[in-house]
Amino acid sequence: MKAHKFLLLSFLFLCFSFMAVAQTKSEKFSVSGECGTCKKKIEKAAKAAGASYAMWDVDSKVLTVKYNSTSSNTAKIQQAVAKAGYDTPNFKATEEDYNKLDGCCQYERTAATAATSCCDDKKCEDAKCMKDGKCEKDMSCCKDSGCDTKACCKKS
Repeated sequence: MKAHKFLLLSFLFLCFSFMAVAQTKSEKFSVSGECGTCKKKIEKAAKAAGASYAMWDVDSKVLTVKYNSTSSNTAKIQQAVAKAGYDTPNFKATEEDYNKLDGCCQYERTAATAATSCCDDKKCEDAKCMKDGKCEKDMSCCKDSGCDTKACCKKS
């Protein structure tokens, strides 16, 4: 009887272990920045947004993050990094946030085509999921059928 309990508990432990590992995602994306100070700020912002691991390479300007997909996502992490003043593929830092950066951290900005929210680029104006011609702030309209194919709703 004790052997059966031990086997059952061992099996349950293994199942829960595999479930925990399966929810961890790893992503890489570019982040504009210049120096070691940028590195600290970018990694801190990513971790504050739910990344369990964040490593920004100063030379390649690529941020590698690992996060639990049930509590965070790439968009949330990129948005937090942009709020810290650094442009990402899907979120551009506001002028106000960019201007708060130290002089050594102010990188050369390019004309951004990335939207700062789901439908700022107006590509979803005709979507059925929008209310009053505006995308919902939490991007919940992107979960509706048909909207997940719109350019503004594609996840990175």
